[in-house]
Amino acid sequence: MDPEVQKLIQREEQRQEEQIGLIASENFASKAVLEATGSVFTNKYSEGYSRKRYYAGNEVVDDMEELAIERAKKLFGAEHANVQPYSGSPANMEVFFALLQAGDTILSLDLAQGGHLTHGSPVNFSGKGYRFIHYSLDRETETIDYDKVAEQAAQEKPKLILSGFTAYPRQVDFKRMAKIAAEVGAYSMADISHISGLVVAGEHVSPFPETDVVMTTTHKTLRGPRGAMIMCKEEIAKQIDKAVFPGMQGGPHNHSNAAKAVAFAEAMTPEFKAYAGQIVRNAKALAEGLKQKGFRLVSGGTDTHLLLVDLTPKKVTGRQAQLGLEKAGIIQNMNMIPYDTRKPFDPSGLRLGTPGVTTRGMKEPEMEKIADFIDRSVQHIEDDAYLEGVKQEVKEFATKFPVYR
Repeated sequence: MDPEVQKLIQREEQRQEEQIGLIASENFASKAVLEATGSVFTNKYSEGYSRKRYYAGNEVVDDMEELAIERAKKLFGAEHANVQPYSGSPANMEVFFALLQAGDTILSLDLAQGGHLTHGSPVNFSGKGYRFIHYSLDRETETIDYDKVAEQAAQEKPKLILSGFTAYPRQVDFKRMAKIAAEVGAYSMADISHISGLVVAGEHVSPFPETDVVMTTTHKTLRGPRGAMIMCKEEIAKQIDKAVFPGMQGGPHNHSNAAKAVAFAEAMTPEFKAYAGQIVRNAKALAEGLKQKGFRLVSGGTDTHLLLVDLTPKKVTGRQAQLGLEKAGIIQNMNMIPYDTRKPFDPSGLRLGTPGVTTRGMKEPEMEKIADFIDRSVQHIEDDAYLEGVKQEVKEFATKFPVYR
């Protein structure tokens, strides 16, 4: 019906097969998740909640959404779950809208040190609508100093304390963060979008049951469709639900919710638990391989699925490395490092993640090979002919691990 779009889809399939994807927030959804995303549920409007819709013909949608909710609650150990949020940024907005008033104070990690755009960046809705105070990482350890977070909370008296990050490679003490929030009468919130797959597999400590409200996207390490959900304590469930609908959204994306249900079922299997463990082992192996080749890692390593590389000792900028590695078929993203002296559009670091390569079946020996590809490419970052040669090596290597076997 549409050869032009079909060719683009085929080109993207080929690109994914032939390159090494190391973007920490990306993954490969299963065929089952893809099929559910492309199902007839996309045809149905269903404003409202189960058994209380504003349109007729939603008896099957109700059953599907209830199934997704029950699976989410069981998977995470949550008291309440709302699976309707379209994506992570709207979901964070909905939490703020549910629990706060415009201008209220929120304590979170600064974007430049590993936080997220929706955690108070001045160019984002969050920074425009609320008063954000940011805690920082310790300069020496490049990790969270929880005592200093507690001091800041006691001084600023925020209404909400937010933990959860996009470029922080270490485990988060959610219990301590919830305790700090309780001591100052604030809500505790965790954005576990990056690590939710690790959480449900027991590879990262869980924010439950202490944390008041938890947001996660459903892709990334959870390996579901693009989307999000909000989980919370029962006492604030009505506030959260009202903020999602009718507060911020209209009809839910039922095809995405069906795919979320599929992903939740997949995440309950022993195979997923083994997969999540391999993500972490692969990240550690990649970190060790890069360290042996003289790369400096922020905080010295990783406990999770991602690592943050400081390129300063290599005398290469993040932008140079991102563009050069892409020419070599290695897909990653430039990223600021803590206390970076460079600008966001050409920072000092790279962010690398292992969820996608782990889905493809790669293990520790392959991480050593990837570290070698990265090292050689960075050494010849401005030599296009050399990078083209690496690209051919990468293609031969990557296609041995097909995305959809």
